[in-house]
Amino acid sequence: MSAYENVIKPRAVRAGATLGIVSPASAAKPELVAMGVEALERLGYRTKVFPHALARGPLYYAGRLEDRLQDLHTAFADDDVDAILCTRGGWGSAELLPFLDRELIRAHPKAFLGYSDHTSLHLWLRNEANLVSFQAPMVAADFAREGGVDLESWRHALSGQEGWTLGAEAGLRVLRPGVAEGELSGGCIAIYAEAIGTPYGARAVGARGRILFLEDIGTKPYQWDRMLLHLRYAGLLDSAHGIVFGDMTQCVAAAEVEFLERAILHSLREFKGPIAIGLRCGHVSAPNITLPLNVRVRLDLSNADKPQMQFLETAVAV
Repeated sequence: MSAYENVIKPRAVRAGATLGIVSPASAAKPELVAMGVEALERLGYRTKVFPHALARGPLYYAGRLEDRLQDLHTAFADDDVDAILCTRGGWGSAELLPFLDRELIRAHPKAFLGYSDHTSLHLWLRNEANLVSFQAPMVAADFAREGGVDLESWRHALSGQEGWTLGAEAGLRVLRPGVAEGELSGGCIAIYAEAIGTPYGARAVGARGRILFLEDIGTKPYQWDRMLLHLRYAGLLDSAHGIVFGDMTQCVAAAEVEFLERAILHSLREFKGPIAIGLRCGHVSAPNITLPLNVRVRLDLSNADKPQMQFLETAVAV
């Protein structure tokens, strides 16, 4: 059973599937896209690079707004494309939100994969299209990098295998013990927090609440403290049953991680649920883990030696 009856699951993505390559945000380096495409094809996927995926400009964008929008809509509508994979993040996805075609996307549900700036698209896909999407490695950012992708989680998430659990091997550590269940939501905290007050921000997801996943890059302890306080004041932690933070090594030096953890716990001193940290997903230098969003998970942090996030349902239709 889905976490919510109206949540739409895309079809499974296995070897032989065609991945549509798009750049909804910033321009990607063509040589890195080529390396990532080659890596995907070695894994047995077919790829279809959309016309503006390699565009550069205006400014830092991968083409004009209408070009990026056209690629994304065409990728969803194209029956030969099984899933949509972004080249990189950067900035630009939020520009597309007012112009996305809800009915077209709902009529052609398929896996959308990316992270960083694409948190805005993940929020839109949940809020407006009720679609499961994936905080996942990207073509130029991860597949182009030797050892950049955690293939086990990629295959688990996209093939619909049941009984999947992430634990200490994925970097998960306990900051506050406890057990909670809810719909997995979140992404890059900077984008998540900036969406508050807009029509495209995170909405309450009902009585079952959420397990919130938050990560970022280059974010100092006081900035984490500030954004978490913003989420709390905005009421977005009221429906959270537990929180999982990402791998912080792209935010602070190893010697500063303990201080960052203290800042997080200070900001969340009134939050009662379990808290984990270190999940290797998003902005990481190690193999990047794929997380399905908008599916129900169980966060068990009762044993510091065996922290677990268990997926209670598949993310795809099988």
